[in-house]
Amino acid sequence: MTPPPPEAWIPPGCVDLTDPDAFLEGPPHETFRRLRAERPVAWHPEASGGGFWCITRWQDVRTVSLDQRTFSSWRGGILLRDFDDDLLAAQRETITAMEPSRHAAHRKLINMAFVPKVIRDLEPRLRVVTRAILDGLAGRETCDFVTDIASELPVVAICELLGIPHADRGKVVAWSNALVGMDDPEYAGSPDDGPLAAMQVAMYAQGLAEQRRREPRADMISHLLGVEVDGERLSDAAFNAFVLVLSVAGNETTRNLIAGGLHALFEHPAERARLQADHTLLPIAIEEMLRWVTPVMYFRRTAERDVELGGQRILAGDKVVMWYVSANRDEAVFAEPDRFDVTRTPNDHLAFGFGSHFCLGAILAQLEARVLFEELFARYPAISPAGPIARMRANHIAGVKHMPVRLT
Repeated sequence: MTPPPPEAWIPPGCVDLTDPDAFLEGPPHETFRRLRAERPVAWHPEASGGGFWCITRWQDVRTVSLDQRTFSSWRGGILLRDFDDDLLAAQRETITAMEPSRHAAHRKLINMAFVPKVIRDLEPRLRVVTRAILDGLAGRETCDFVTDIASELPVVAICELLGIPHADRGKVVAWSNALVGMDDPEYAGSPDDGPLAAMQVAMYAQGLAEQRRREPRADMISHLLGVEVDGERLSDAAFNAFVLVLSVAGNETTRNLIAGGLHALFEHPAERARLQADHTLLPIAIEEMLRWVTPVMYFRRTAERDVELGGQRILAGDKVVMWYVSANRDEAVFAEPDRFDVTRTPNDHLAFGFGSHFCLGAILAQLEARVLFEELFARYPAISPAGPIARMRANHIAGVKHMPVRLT
């Protein structure tokens, strides 16, 4: 591959966006600010590999998102790293990386579980679960907000939707951590731990499938086993991919929204006071948390043809990376984008993506966050930090691993 001319490269002084260590203190917003201003479509070299295009402005991210024929999630997958043929083939079975001709039909298979009415009907159950989580902290003065609270509600919710036994939710969290935390030594001891976790999820999914074939239930697992696409049942690979995406994406991103959202409130006490004085602001505040945290910081596409974007010539086969975390701070779209504002309206953030791959679980994530914050502030209105947070070593997911809090 012939790299583009020097004037297309990221400017000197910008951090290496392939380095997970550059994100340990939070996203490198100063680098993204420079890229938006100076080189919004910029070529970024890679130590191993040819490099990739950084898409950092809101409008350009939307343009790439809407044109799946030109910018493919299928050709090279959705992550920066290049995978071998077997792992890439497995990734292509997921609805996040499926070719457009198959994507719509497969997405329809699970749409019914995430329509607004179905999600609204879950609220009483989510509230019961949240109260039980908080009841379990009775008598404690401190806890780890991430492991004791933020991770519990999303994983219980997605396990109940899928039909995964409550006792196995710890496995789901561990597999999720290994898959999204491949560069974090606490979550993955080696680069092989992520693919190993994916294989373990597939084996577990097949075990669930065998059980449901014998004893069908009113859950997503049984539903997926019974549906057909073009007159054929889902293959084992497609079924496993559904379980993988729903179980991982269904808990990891919401956990980080909740944890990152509370951390933002800690850092902005005036905004927290406004929110706690008027809980009707919560839906608006959660949108701001999504913009501020941006739990999924990027997704990759691969150019299927030569195309021009932002004044740069992108060639067929080039990697194209949409930095949602930058688009959500675009000065052309958000007034004072570096100000956390629980009353921000409008708030056209791209935290859930855009276009045909818009996050299926968006409404569920918003509901879970609202219920949890309502119950949390009712029980512990003066909850406060009890130590520094620990972020996940990753440039893909804006993860918070640990956040000590005082339960007051």
